[in-house]
Amino acid sequence: MLDDTIAALATPPGEGGIGIIRLSGSQAIAIAAKIFKPVKGPDLAATGSHTLRLGFIIDPNSGESLDEVLVSVMRAPRSYTAEDVVEINCHGGALATSRVLQLVLRTGARLAEPGEFTRRAFLNGRLDLAQAEAVLEIIRARSSRGLTAALDHLRGGLSRKIGELNEHLTGILAALEASMDFPEEVGEVDKGELAELRSILAGVDRLLATWEEGRLLTEGLKVAIVGRPNVGKSSLLNALLNQERAIVSSIPGTTRDTIEETLQLGGFTCRLIDTAGLRETADELESIGVARSRKAIVSADLVLVVVDLQTGIQDEDRRVLESVRDKVLIIIGNKLDLVAHDVNKKLAGLEAFAGNYPWVAVSALRGEGLDELARKVQEIVLGGRALAGSNEPLITSARHRAALENCREHLASAIKAWEEGLPEDLIAIDLWSAVNYLGEIIGTTAREDLLDRIFSDFCIGK
Repeated sequence: MLDDTIAALATPPGEGGIGIIRLSGSQAIAIAAKIFKPVKGPDLAATGSHTLRLGFIIDPNSGESLDEVLVSVMRAPRSYTAEDVVEINCHGGALATSRVLQLVLRTGARLAEPGEFTRRAFLNGRLDLAQAEAVLEIIRARSSRGLTAALDHLRGGLSRKIGELNEHLTGILAALEASMDFPEEVGEVDKGELAELRSILAGVDRLLATWEEGRLLTEGLKVAIVGRPNVGKSSLLNALLNQERAIVSSIPGTTRDTIEETLQLGGFTCRLIDTAGLRETADELESIGVARSRKAIVSADLVLVVVDLQTGIQDEDRRVLESVRDKVLIIIGNKLDLVAHDVNKKLAGLEAFAGNYPWVAVSALRGEGLDELARKVQEIVLGGRALAGSNEPLITSARHRAALENCREHLASAIKAWEEGLPEDLIAIDLWSAVNYLGEIIGTTAREDLLDRIFSDFCIGK
């Protein structure tokens, strides 16, 4: 219901510098005015939009002062929900915010459901569905590129592209239906419409082509560090993390299990897995670690194969490489700091070992070559494509991808039917389906159960 007023804690619970109680609805200002006593100036009901007022929250029944607060007023439609919105800025703390929220609810507001503020922004037309979902993408962003993509969605980058495709497709559908309803007046739809339909299909394909990068931005990249024992895998992990996360020792087989940490590498969130040295061993504990390492390699998006430049390429290195040849690889020559006297020969050996795989020489001890490694990761992930920020917005949502794939299927079916001269009503059915799937992305054709599923993922205060 949009005729009531909702309220919720809009900041994380617990201790903090500030805690914000958000109200939205036709009675938001009136409810807040009943419990807020300004230090000076007129009553809150007479306060203009986008104004910040200092005062106290007073329980009208007991006269007790609950907190000194700042209250911001944003009048409809210039607010997050396009309704009257009030935000009570309390001192951070579970007790203070809880008492103020309970007073707000007793005074006439209803506790908001998860995502209800953003849902109201969508229902009131301030955001479309793709923009509403972008709010959650921003909150959950784990990399700078992921945040950039989410902000582009919030600004309407994806919505505009979908809207353009939908507008062109609707135009073709309208012409087709007019041709069916008024054949004598309108005549047959010409081949120019078919060419336009192919252009729309190409636009959908361009969006779908961004999915892999978009997926990695939101889900992150699983990267396994592998190699024979004592080549510096744990040292590389520590260098990338800039902390002593893994134990480093000259004793082979020190790492007995996989170690996982998350970091930014090449603009992507990477779940980095330091594995036990890959070798045959009679040690029971080490063999368990090797087995877990091999399991981690199977599910990895990228494998970093580390070799020791000081000792040069060994038969064990070749066996390691052979065991992971079906994965996406980067070969890393470590201990560059120890081969300064023979660097050209060592690098030539590394290049020969790498063959067609990308490679980079590093010193995990000194941090040399790590920037080059980050660039290699970026190149591998993007596969030669341009970085985000090109003309195409990134598809980062599995829901959007599924809708586009369904749209594409119906577009291809409509084009084939058109080319084969099948009845126009069959073509129109496919075009209607394609329009419907595009509309699901921006919300023009979204069902209530879909909205419930989307907004249930939000926190209560958003």
